[in-house]
Amino acid sequence: EQHFSDVVLSEEYLNLGVEQVCSLISSDKLTIASEEKVFEAVIAWVNHDKDVRQELMARLMEHVRLPLLSREYLVQRVEEEILVKNSSACKDYLIEAMKYHLLPTEQRALMKSTRTKLRTPASLPKLMMVVGGQAPKAIRSVECYDFKEERWHQVAELPSRRCRAGMVYMGGMVYAVGGFNGSLRVRTVDSYDPVKDQWTSVANMQDRRSTLGAAVLNGLLYAVGGFDGSTGLSSVEVYNLKTNEWFHVAPMNTRRSSVGVGVVGGKLYAVGGYDGASRQCLSSVECYDANTNEWTYVAEMSTRRSGAGVGVLNNLLYAVGGHDGPLVRKSVEVFDPVASTWKQVADMNMCRRNAGVCAVNGLLYVVGGDDGSCNLSTVEYYNPTTDKWTVVSSCMSTGRSYAGVTVIDKPL
Repeated sequence: EQHFSDVVLSEEYLNLGVEQVCSLISSDKLTIASEEKVFEAVIAWVNHDKDVRQELMARLMEHVRLPLLSREYLVQRVEEEILVKNSSACKDYLIEAMKYHLLPTEQRALMKSTRTKLRTPASLPKLMMVVGGQAPKAIRSVECYDFKEERWHQVAELPSRRCRAGMVYMGGMVYAVGGFNGSLRVRTVDSYDPVKDQWTSVANMQDRRSTLGAAVLNGLLYAVGGFDGSTGLSSVEVYNLKTNEWFHVAPMNTRRSSVGVGVVGGKLYAVGGYDGASRQCLSSVECYDANTNEWTYVAEMSTRRSGAGVGVLNNLLYAVGGHDGPLVRKSVEVFDPVASTWKQVADMNMCRRNAGVCAVNGLLYVVGGDDGSCNLSTVEYYNPTTDKWTVVSSCMSTGRSYAGVTVIDKPL
């Protein structure tokens, strides 16, 4: 699987049986530069004994993820391939791929098939990076969890103490956005290079923000809401990596500090939080469309949640824990943007607010947070297939809430 490109050039591959070829090309773990390699491998195998094998084309093409190929390649190469032309089932797969390209991004998620799913090669191991946080004061410490080795290790500390910051991974770099340094809300932004294990500063935001939400939409970094030291914010600003500049976009309809954000189907969702004006924790949720530069309300959660962890897994938006006044929650609900409905799933093992959330390998991880009386060093993950939460055996070196959490590619 990891050496697919070399394997398919071998005589041995060309002599495999159809079951073995299907098993190889259907694997999620194939390490390939592009799905073109899989298509070409199928054609090469069939042509090796064309008279016998051409009737197996449809069986093989079921496992080629044509929707992931470029339009140009589909039209110029796949459609012109005589083996595809001679099979009506193969032509159906080609039509499916063309349809996928005609749909706007947010509707592509509706076409759920094995062929629209990205392959996730095992050769790109992941780390979960936990940055700063309260323990109980703002700290500089940064640690990473290696999913394969199931252990934590320390990496370069932040240049200055930071908690309640926004955190994203974009273009191979980690960004820690705004937050609180123990005495002031800040507008500074630090960026981390995992290969060099080094932090540097980039352009400041225009506004001071702590307990903000941060997410990446269309290659831009969004800083959403938060608290500037005196008031909750509805404003939203965006960082362009290429120009190293921040600019404002449309504000939310509601002020939201301690807000959670996530991107699903090409839209940005702001979940719950605290509005400061009504002194109420919020159950409302709004959604930003970058094409129209507008925020619109969507279905409310079943319960008020400020400081909820928000994560995206399988095109669904999860709101995890949080609090409503003194009550810290362990409940979890999930938003389906297509049906525009929330539903409850299994409770976490612990009550948590201000925890970090990230999705990796089909699981949703929740990191640290506090239970209303102390900061937590534990991590648990949710498996949507079993609807169960499992506590990870290895804890962080210190209990931390309001830490930034993201998943990065492990530097080789």
